[in-house]
Parts: sequence; structure tokens; C-alpha cells
Amino acid sequence: MGYYIFFDESNKLDQPNGAYSYYGAFGTNEATMNEVVEQIERIKTQLGTTREMHFAEYTNDKDFGKYFKSMNCVINYDIHINIFIVNNEDAKRIGSQMALTITELRKLFYVKIPERLFYGMTRYLNNGETVKIFVDNNQEYSDLEVYNRLEEQMNAHSAYRNKGYRVDTVIPQTSDDSIPLQIIDVFMGIIVFLMEKRYKNVNEKEDDVTLKVKSDLIYRFLIQDDNINKIQRKVNLYKWEGNEEHVSEVNLGDYISEFMAYKTQFDIKEMIRLEKFRNEYPRQTTKLYREAMGYKNSQLKMIQGYIDELDGKGRNSYFLS
Repeated sequence: MGYYIFFDESNKLDQPNGAYSYYGAFGTNEATMNEVVEQIERIKTQLGTTREMHFAEYTNDKDFGKYFKSMNCVINYDIHINIFIVNNEDAKRIGSQMALTITELRKLFYVKIPERLFYGMTRYLNNGETVKIFVDNNQEYSDLEVYNRLEEQMNAHSAYRNKGYRVDTVIPQTSDDSIPLQIIDVFMGIIVFLMEKRYKNVNEKEDDVTLKVKSDLIYRFLIQDDNINKIQRKVNLYKWEGNEEHVSEVNLGDYISEFMAYKTQFDIKEMIRLEKFRNEYPRQTTKLYREAMGYKNSQLKMIQGYIDELDGKGRNSYFLS
């Protein structure tokens, strides 16, 4: 039985849309990965949806059930997610000092990043076990020789540390053909959202509704069962700043706690408003309450969750039945 790793990245070093770039890996053994894929496919079939999952494209809650059920499914398996965070300004400054172009700098990071991202997942593999790494299929990665570099570096780590496992292939794969690539995309999106505290921009940005539905999805996932503890056990964050020689571990719990406190306060205010409308206009349709609250149709699952909680059923009760 082999070990599978799926690699993705967000806010790339040469993209001017963030202070940090994020590199993520999602790994588990072959049998578990296959079972995860089967379960997600079953969820999508039950819900009658074939669309891919991408956190950036979650701009309304029409597909709330698919994302919520899928994340809740994945977090209950024996999986590992490692995310490496790079300070873009520090990286560019150091690259400038070394007279490196951004492209040359990115190539160097693809040499170093596998050690932190992948080694923690593979260090306990047995001698003779094989590893397959799946990476998004695009021309940019071919030009940067990412596929070859990942294989060479991981096998070098195995040989140097006498681990005995071997990366036998790095496979380019498109996200529409790969549920695991979609999974790491969604979990990375959640982590970036929490770390950059985008939820605090509600009522200040043009994409206000998008921020609200993303916040609602994350909150409702976290409050389910023991998911807060599970995500902290299974997701590891490492951060590189240019003023430090070593990579530091980041406590995800700090970001979750701040988010949960903020979102709880937000929801209490909204549910107080909603209850006033329900007292004034009892036994009316969800649409009436949604419009009275000033919510768009893209926030339908959000208002339904509030109603279920006010009725004592639990915020996620509808999607757990």
C-alpha cells in the first residue's frame, strides 16, 4: 500500500494579492484516500451536484450542504494537512539582495518547501513504501520544473535520513479530475481566511455577502462535534519570515478562537434581529424573514440555520438528518 500526497498553493510569490503565499499538502495512505474520494462522490451524488469545490468560488451558500458534508467527512479520517506560509515581502527582499528574479526565487522555494510540507507526513513510513505526489497540471509548473524537483528532493530526504521510502512518481492532475486537490484547496482557503481575518471586513467591502457566507460555512463546520480539536490535530502550520533562520510553528487555535468569538457575537446580534421579526410576523415563510433581514437569496442557508437554532434544533440539524 502506498502513500498519497496532494500539493496546492495560494497567493503565489509573484502575485500582488497578499502579504503571504501559502503552500499546502494533503496526505494519507492510499486506501484511506480512496475511501475519502468515494465518500465525497457519494455526497455529491446524493445532493445532485457535479461542480468542483473551490473556496474562492464559494460566493453564495447554494452549495453549503456539499461543502459542509464534505469537510465534515474528511476531518474524521486519519489525514494530515501541512501548510507552509511565506512572508512575500521578506522573500522578495532577500531575492533582490541575491540578484534573483522572482522566477528564480520561486524555484528555490520549490527545493526547500517539500522538506517541511511532505517530510512530516512520510517520516514514519516503512522501508520500501512508495509515495505518489499529485500536483496541479499547468504549464507554469512544467516551466519551473516543479514535478522533477519535488521527486528529487523527497528521495534525497529519504536517502539522507535513511528512511527507505521512495517517491516513485509526481503526477500532474487537473482539479476537476481530483477530489483530493479540491479538498486541500478548500482547507487552505479556510486557513488563509482565518489567518488574514477577512471575516472582520464584513460591512466594509463590496464582497460583503461572500465574506458572510464563507464565515457561516467555517463557523458551522467548526461547531460540529469535535471539529475544532480535530482540525488543530490534523492541520499543521509553519511560517517563514525573512528575519529568522528557522521556520516557526503557528498555533492555529489562536486564529480559531478569535474567529469564533467574533462570529458568535455577530450571530447573536443577527438572531436577536430575526427573533424580533418572527415575533412581529409569526409563522411566515423563510423568504419573508430573509427579505426582512435584508439578506440576499445567496444567504438562504444562513437564515435557515439561524431559524433552526432559534427553534432549538441546532444550526446544522437539517444537514445532519
